[in-house]
Amino acid sequence: MTNIIRRFGLMLLLCYGVNVFAQSNYPQVKFVTNVGDFVVEVYTDKTPKTADNFLTYVRDGHYNNTIFHRVINNFMIQGGGYDAKYNEKTSRPPIKHEGVEAKANGAPHNTTGTLSMARTNNPHSATAQFFINVKDNDFLDHQSATQQGWGYVAFGKVISGMEVVNRIKQMPTGPGGPFPSDVPQTQVLIQSATLVK
Repeated sequence: MTNIIRRFGLMLLLCYGVNVFAQSNYPQVKFVTNVGDFVVEVYTDKTPKTADNFLTYVRDGHYNNTIFHRVINNFMIQGGGYDAKYNEKTSRPPIKHEGVEAKANGAPHNTTGTLSMARTNNPHSATAQFFINVKDNDFLDHQSATQQGWGYVAFGKVISGMEVVNRIKQMPTGPGGPFPSDVPQTQVLIQSATLVK
Protein backbone atom coordinates (compact mmCIF):
# COMPACT_ATOMS: atom_id res chain seq x y z
CA MET A 1 0.00 0.00 0.00
CA THR A 2 2.86 2.37 0.88
CA ASN A 3 4.51 1.68 -2.48
CA ILE A 4 1.24 2.44 -4.31
CA ILE A 5 0.91 5.76 -2.46
CA ARG A 6 4.53 6.63 -3.26
CA ARG A 7 4.05 5.79 -6.92
CA PHE A 8 0.85 7.85 -7.05
CA GLY A 9 2.65 10.76 -5.37
CA LEU A 10 5.51 10.49 -7.88
CA MET A 11 3.02 10.48 -10.74
CA LEU A 12 1.39 13.62 -9.37
CA LEU A 13 4.76 15.33 -9.04
CA LEU A 14 5.70 14.37 -12.60
CA CYS A 15 2.38 15.61 -13.95
CA TYR A 16 2.68 18.82 -11.95
CA GLY A 17 6.23 19.30 -13.17
CA VAL A 18 5.22 18.78 -16.80
CA ASN A 19 2.33 21.25 -16.37
CA VAL A 20 4.59 23.89 -14.85
CA PHE A 21 7.14 23.35 -17.62
CA ALA A 22 4.43 23.65 -20.29
CA GLN A 23 3.08 26.87 -18.83
CA SER A 24 6.56 28.33 -18.47
CA ASN A 25 6.96 27.96 -22.24
CA TYR A 26 4.13 30.38 -23.05
CA PRO A 27 5.21 33.66 -24.64
CA GLN A 28 5.35 36.47 -22.11
CA VAL A 29 4.75 40.16 -22.73
CA LYS A 30 5.93 42.90 -20.38
CA PHE A 31 3.82 46.04 -20.14
CA VAL A 32 5.64 49.12 -18.86
CA THR A 33 3.18 51.80 -17.76
CA ASN A 34 3.46 55.12 -15.98
CA VAL A 35 1.98 53.52 -12.85
CA GLY A 36 4.09 50.33 -12.83
CA ASP A 37 4.85 47.19 -14.82
CA PHE A 38 3.10 43.87 -15.26
CA VAL A 39 3.70 40.71 -17.30
CA VAL A 40 1.19 38.52 -19.11
CA GLU A 41 1.52 35.07 -20.61
CA VAL A 42 -0.28 34.22 -23.85
CA TYR A 43 -1.99 30.88 -24.53
CA THR A 44 -0.72 30.05 -28.02
CA ASP A 45 -2.02 26.46 -27.74
CA LYS A 46 -5.52 27.21 -26.41
CA THR A 47 -6.54 30.14 -28.62
CA PRO A 48 -3.89 30.18 -31.38
CA LYS A 49 -5.43 32.74 -33.75
CA THR A 50 -6.22 35.18 -30.96
CA ALA A 51 -2.79 34.73 -29.41
CA ASP A 52 -1.03 35.22 -32.74
CA ASN A 53 -3.07 38.35 -33.42
CA PHE A 54 -2.14 39.87 -30.04
CA LEU A 55 1.54 38.93 -30.32
CA THR A 56 1.72 40.43 -33.83
CA TYR A 57 0.44 43.73 -32.44
CA VAL A 58 3.07 43.49 -29.70
CA ARG A 59 5.89 42.82 -32.17
CA ASP A 60 4.69 45.71 -34.34
CA GLY A 61 4.87 48.10 -31.37
CA HIS A 62 1.15 48.86 -31.66
CA TYR A 63 0.57 49.06 -27.91
CA ASN A 64 3.44 51.46 -27.24
CA ASN A 65 2.10 54.84 -26.09
CA THR A 66 -1.50 53.71 -25.89
CA ILE A 67 -3.74 54.18 -22.86
CA PHE A 68 -6.13 52.27 -20.66
CA HIS A 69 -9.23 54.18 -21.72
CA ARG A 70 -11.91 52.17 -19.91
CA VAL A 71 -11.68 51.16 -16.26
CA ILE A 72 -14.53 49.63 -14.27
CA ASN A 73 -13.60 48.61 -10.74
CA ASN A 74 -14.72 45.08 -9.84
CA PHE A 75 -14.98 44.23 -13.54
CA MET A 76 -12.07 44.95 -15.90
CA ILE A 77 -9.56 47.43 -17.34
CA GLN A 78 -9.42 47.93 -21.13
CA GLY A 79 -6.79 49.41 -23.41
CA GLY A 80 -4.71 49.05 -26.52
CA GLY A 81 -6.74 51.10 -28.97
CA TYR A 82 -6.15 54.80 -28.31
CA ASP A 83 -3.15 57.07 -27.91
CA ALA A 84 -2.74 59.70 -25.19
CA LYS A 85 -4.77 62.21 -27.22
CA TYR A 86 -7.63 59.73 -27.67
CA ASN A 87 -6.84 59.15 -31.33
CA GLU A 88 -7.90 55.64 -32.31
CA LYS A 89 -4.97 53.67 -33.69
CA THR A 90 -5.21 51.91 -37.03
CA SER A 91 -5.66 48.18 -36.64
CA ARG A 92 -5.54 45.14 -38.87
CA PRO A 93 -8.70 43.30 -40.03
CA PRO A 94 -10.73 41.64 -37.26
CA ILE A 95 -10.19 38.02 -36.32
CA LYS A 96 -12.44 34.97 -35.97
CA HIS A 97 -13.97 34.51 -32.54
CA GLU A 98 -12.33 31.58 -30.68
CA GLY A 99 -14.67 31.43 -27.69
CA VAL A 100 -15.55 27.78 -28.29
CA GLU A 101 -11.85 26.87 -28.43
CA ALA A 102 -11.07 28.92 -25.33
CA LYS A 103 -13.75 27.17 -23.31
CA ALA A 104 -12.86 23.70 -24.61
CA ASN A 105 -9.11 24.14 -24.11
CA GLY A 106 -9.23 25.56 -20.60
CA ALA A 107 -8.94 29.32 -21.12
CA PRO A 108 -11.95 30.63 -19.17
CA HIS A 109 -12.65 34.03 -17.61
CA ASN A 110 -13.13 32.58 -14.13
CA THR A 111 -9.74 33.73 -12.85
CA THR A 112 -8.81 37.24 -11.76
CA GLY A 113 -6.10 38.54 -14.09
CA THR A 114 -7.40 36.81 -17.22
CA LEU A 115 -6.44 38.56 -20.45
CA SER A 116 -9.22 38.78 -23.05
CA MET A 117 -10.05 40.43 -26.38
CA ALA A 118 -12.44 43.37 -26.55
CA ARG A 119 -14.93 43.52 -29.42
CA THR A 120 -18.12 45.19 -30.65
CA ASN A 121 -21.54 43.50 -30.77
CA ASN A 122 -20.25 41.49 -33.74
CA PRO A 123 -18.51 38.45 -32.20
CA HIS A 124 -15.94 38.37 -35.02
CA SER A 125 -14.86 42.00 -34.60
CA ALA A 126 -11.87 41.83 -32.24
CA THR A 127 -8.77 43.65 -33.48
CA ALA A 128 -6.21 45.15 -31.07
CA GLN A 129 -8.06 46.18 -27.93
CA PHE A 130 -7.82 43.88 -24.93
CA PHE A 131 -9.01 43.83 -21.34
CA ILE A 132 -7.85 42.35 -18.06
CA ASN A 133 -10.43 40.90 -15.70
CA VAL A 134 -10.06 42.25 -12.16
CA LYS A 135 -12.47 39.67 -10.75
CA ASP A 136 -13.77 36.24 -11.73
CA ASN A 137 -15.98 36.94 -14.77
CA ASP A 138 -16.98 33.49 -15.94
CA PHE A 139 -20.22 34.91 -17.39
CA LEU A 140 -18.01 36.30 -20.20
CA ASP A 141 -17.26 32.79 -21.49
CA HIS A 142 -18.85 31.51 -24.71
CA GLN A 143 -22.28 30.03 -24.02
CA SER A 144 -23.93 29.65 -27.43
CA ALA A 145 -23.84 30.92 -31.00
CA THR A 146 -26.41 33.64 -30.35
CA GLN A 147 -25.67 37.36 -30.18
CA GLN A 148 -25.96 37.29 -26.39
CA GLY A 149 -24.14 33.98 -25.97
CA TRP A 150 -20.91 34.38 -27.92
CA GLY A 151 -19.03 35.83 -24.97
CA TYR A 152 -15.40 36.90 -25.23
CA VAL A 153 -12.11 35.14 -25.91
CA ALA A 154 -9.72 34.68 -22.99
CA PHE A 155 -6.21 34.11 -24.33
CA GLY A 156 -3.80 34.65 -21.43
CA LYS A 157 -3.37 35.97 -17.92
CA VAL A 158 -1.30 38.29 -15.77
CA ILE A 159 1.53 36.33 -14.15
CA SER A 160 3.26 39.17 -12.31
CA GLY A 161 2.46 42.75 -11.38
CA MET A 162 -1.21 42.18 -10.55
CA GLU A 163 -0.80 44.86 -7.90
CA VAL A 164 -0.33 47.36 -10.75
CA VAL A 165 -3.54 46.17 -12.42
CA ASN A 166 -5.31 46.55 -9.07
CA ARG A 167 -3.92 50.07 -8.74
CA ILE A 168 -5.37 50.95 -12.14
CA LYS A 169 -8.79 49.45 -11.36
CA GLN A 170 -9.13 51.69 -8.29
CA MET A 171 -8.40 54.95 -10.06
CA PRO A 172 -11.16 57.58 -10.12
CA THR A 173 -12.87 57.68 -13.50
CA GLY A 174 -15.03 60.08 -15.47
CA PRO A 175 -15.30 61.53 -18.98
CA GLY A 176 -12.31 61.68 -21.30
CA GLY A 177 -11.87 62.22 -25.02
CA PRO A 178 -14.89 60.78 -26.86
CA PHE A 179 -15.97 58.72 -23.83
CA PRO A 180 -18.63 60.00 -21.40
CA SER A 181 -17.48 57.84 -18.48
CA ASP A 182 -15.09 55.16 -17.15
CA VAL A 183 -11.92 56.97 -18.25
CA PRO A 184 -9.16 57.18 -15.60
CA GLN A 185 -8.88 60.82 -14.56
CA THR A 186 -5.14 60.31 -14.17
CA GLN A 187 -4.11 58.96 -17.55
CA VAL A 188 -2.63 55.45 -17.55
CA LEU A 189 -0.12 55.24 -20.39
CA ILE A 190 1.31 51.99 -21.74
CA GLN A 191 4.82 53.19 -22.47
CA SER A 192 5.80 49.88 -24.04
CA ALA A 193 4.63 46.30 -24.51
CA THR A 194 7.43 43.95 -25.47
CA LEU A 195 7.91 40.23 -25.87
CA VAL A 196 10.27 39.12 -23.10
CA LYS A 197 10.01 35.36 -23.64
